[in-house]
Amino acid sequence: MDITELIIFLAIGAVAGWLAGTLMKGGGFGLLGNIVVGVIGAVVGGFVFGLLGISAGGLIGSIITATAGAALLLFIVRLIKKV
Repeated sequence: MDITELIIFLAIGAVAGWLAGTLMKGGGFGLLGNIVVGVIGAVVGGFVFGLLGISAGGLIGSIITATAGAALLLFIVRLIKKV
């Protein structure tokens, strides 16, 4: 992974984390928080989409996958925090 791919990966993570925070009514988590939520969400989203047999390619597909995974991650974290 070269520096360009890393920057794109982090940018997708930041956008996905911000979108997930907005969709889940949690607001933003700051730049680093959004990146962390988005990157972990991308892994979760890729895993879930893979189980469902859904393949999303390209930049928009990556953002959608990461956002869906980040939203799922935030939902699970909020369930755990309530207990």
